[in-house]
Amino acid sequence: MKLSPKVLLATCGAWWLPHTAKAFENRDALAGFWISAKNSTKVSSVLYRRCWPFHIAMKPFYHFAPQIWQEKMFYVFLPLWRSWVKSQSPRSYNVIQAIMGYGTELFNKCGDDVLKVVDCPNSHPTSYHGYWQRECDLWCPGEKVPIPQWMFARMNRELERADLILCPSAFVKDSMILNGIPEAKCFVNPFGVDSQLFKPRSLIPTTPKFICVGTICVRKGYQYLFQAFELVKKRLPEAELICVGQYKTDFRRERPRWDGTFRHIPHLSHSDLATLLQTCTAFVFPSQEEGFARVLSEAMGAGLPIIASYESGATTLVRDGIEGFIVRGRDPQHIAEAMNRVAFDSELNLRMGKAALEKGAAKNTWQDYGDRLLDAFAQKLSC
Repeated sequence: MKLSPKVLLATCGAWWLPHTAKAFENRDALAGFWISAKNSTKVSSVLYRRCWPFHIAMKPFYHFAPQIWQEKMFYVFLPLWRSWVKSQSPRSYNVIQAIMGYGTELFNKCGDDVLKVVDCPNSHPTSYHGYWQRECDLWCPGEKVPIPQWMFARMNRELERADLILCPSAFVKDSMILNGIPEAKCFVNPFGVDSQLFKPRSLIPTTPKFICVGTICVRKGYQYLFQAFELVKKRLPEAELICVGQYKTDFRRERPRWDGTFRHIPHLSHSDLATLLQTCTAFVFPSQEEGFARVLSEAMGAGLPIIASYESGATTLVRDGIEGFIVRGRDPQHIAEAMNRVAFDSELNLRMGKAALEKGAAKNTWQDYGDRLLDAFAQKLSC
């Protein structure tokens, strides 16, 4: 007999958990939703608890500080989150699901009969740090990964304690296995998409327009994307590259070389992003380390071919040559060839876009995402 999951969701920050919480609430499976961010998906106030001490401490940095200081202070103030969690009394639950690195105190509260679930925004901590530091060493010598080592240690310990590890991509699962995590603990579940917001495009633009969304940093492979686009421009001088996201400090040495070679939009609302995606030729994302970029599903929802690396998580939904192209993320020539193909061949572009829509969005709403999790939890609870 399957037990019905009652899930306590928790993280400092927000990540994608507001969508998860709403999907669980819709199935009467949410026991509580503990975060430091606002209640953006309007979960019932009875279930939602906000870590005000952390939010108030961080607020000046959200509004007035450079991005690197926001990131550093997030970890300085993390003890406020830990103390707050210890002071809370949860409602009845049989599953704890926390973002990797933010579950320790909750795991300490629960008994052996509670399913402990780690939700992973990135690959295994050893891979996560290693991939990122490699790119810093190559492109910004002396720069260090800004996440402190003690946080990576927390992540490692939580993965060992977890009964189930949520991997948003095949890449994340592979990294877990590579680092000694049993495959049986890993559950692959790519992120959903708001299909009411992200609608398929009606036309392929006559002038090639490529788009990439995410913080401009070395971990996400922008140094290789810009080199690739430089090659594309030699064959398609009218082509445009749009990059949506703020600069990270580890890109400071590369930035002067590439400023002005692409259209930069520091920030867009989700509704404006949905509109912009509909005007593009393809989505390009040669990230060097990722869990699964949510914008991959959103671009697929817009009916765009995807050009992305294995390390971006794309292979979870994108088959090479069908929904797009899987490229070698550190190979600008390979990336450029894929960009040229979808720009020159409109029939291929249209076919890939339709396949992307069907695979990435047609049956992959956030409710679908949550339902897949609840099924996995129910199976684990019944073992």
